[in-house]
Amino acid sequence: MAWLLFPGRHHLLTRFQRRYLTRACRKGIDGILWAVTSANHENTRRNPLPAHRREAAIERMAAGLPVPSYVYWVDDVGATPRFAEYVLKKIEVESRGRFRLTPRNAAVACSTPEVASQYERAGFRILPVERGTPEPAPWALLEGLVRAGGMDRAFRAKADPASVELYERYGYDRLIADLHRSPILTEDGDLTATRDYNTYVRAFDEGAARKYELIKDLVLPGRIVDIGCCTGALLAKLARDGRLRESDFYGVEIARPLVAECLHRKARGDFGDANVFFHHADAVGRSLFASRSLQTVTTFALTHELESYQGRRALTAFMGRIREQLAPGGRWLNVDVVGPEDGGRLVWLWLDRERGGETDVDREFAPEERDAQRKYLERLSTYGRFLRFARQFRRQEGYRLRYALDRRRPGYVRLALRDACEFLSKKDYTDNWDSELHETFCFWSFSDWRAAARRAGFRVHPASHAFTNPWIVKRRYEGKARLYAEEGGRLAPLPWPPTNMVLALERAK
Repeated sequence: MAWLLFPGRHHLLTRFQRRYLTRACRKGIDGILWAVTSANHENTRRNPLPAHRREAAIERMAAGLPVPSYVYWVDDVGATPRFAEYVLKKIEVESRGRFRLTPRNAAVACSTPEVASQYERAGFRILPVERGTPEPAPWALLEGLVRAGGMDRAFRAKADPASVELYERYGYDRLIADLHRSPILTEDGDLTATRDYNTYVRAFDEGAARKYELIKDLVLPGRIVDIGCCTGALLAKLARDGRLRESDFYGVEIARPLVAECLHRKARGDFGDANVFFHHADAVGRSLFASRSLQTVTTFALTHELESYQGRRALTAFMGRIREQLAPGGRWLNVDVVGPEDGGRLVWLWLDRERGGETDVDREFAPEERDAQRKYLERLSTYGRFLRFARQFRRQEGYRLRYALDRRRPGYVRLALRDACEFLSKKDYTDNWDSELHETFCFWSFSDWRAAARRAGFRVHPASHAFTNPWIVKRRYEGKARLYAEEGGRLAPLPWPPTNMVLALERAK
């Protein structure tokens, strides 16, 4: 008996593959084993389709082949020299020992050189499929789909009818095009490659009760959406609020690792018996819900990321989409960081130099040296971290932080109040320093936010307010930094500016 192993992500099947496999089957192949790799990933540029949809297309195409087919899912294991070995063992386990593939009983169909070489080194005969022919590989056809914005005539001429029908039925051509148009997603559906999500999971979980207390009296029952829901911790609090027990809850999250955690928590019952649904999606580039269909939308620590990664136009467009999806009287509860009033005002910032050093502040770290960078940053004094921050803050975005040092008073820095607050808000994020320094927290003051909300067609609820987080002041500011205004040649202490806001906005009509 001879088997043909066909490993791949299989998001797109082609007419050439059908012809190729048909010819292979007529040369002594008794059956085809389809290994659907990255089966636990979906809704990303690299893996747009869920595994069960990929399997559906395979089954339809396989029905027309002259030998039986067997489909097995293989979870993503990343780039590893043992990938081929893992696939073979996974199939053996999933088939309950029925298929133990060896070079004596199987060949491998694979056009990807890096993957094919692993099987070849293990002794398998390789059928190269598209490699060495003028036929485009599936990924090349998908790139053409993205450029065309959908399935054009050239795509349909090459794609197998099983995939064409699947794409038409579920709108996957539009999904794939949207995923590739999103400027803030990595290929694996993450916001940034420099973020340690374990840190964010801990922070969001620990803050869920505080966030719930901030908004609980403002949430309207009905269809409730948390955009940027992280691990779903806030939704779990809302789902157990008796006042909201008849509501439907929707979590929208752009980062794939966090969506996986949401689904895991749902499976273990963290949301009780409430109707809770999760979208792995970019809610910025398109509206996920029908016009006038939502009673409450919540966003926590999201809008500053839109400004940081996509710019002002994307932020204002997002505000418009939120308003459009809200029902009349519906509310958008936006809790985020906020900048100071009069942010361009020049102030003096005193920074501690006693605890820690300030040498080698220009030291470079490779991406894989994140832990070494964290330890290095923690050894710097507050003043030392500022010197590094001033050089790095939004440098890739073209920002240049202007400041002056006072040589007569060591540790004092002259700069705009807005820039001082940017540093104070980020100086303790040593775990995610590279990621945080791409982000701006203080681009708008609370007055600016209120004005922008009114321009977008919202009514500002009287419960809206900015506040200075006392935990941040006590743990991160006191003893490490102080703000001063210069008055008559003397320095007068300034109160700490607001750090956060609760902006409750309503759609009037």
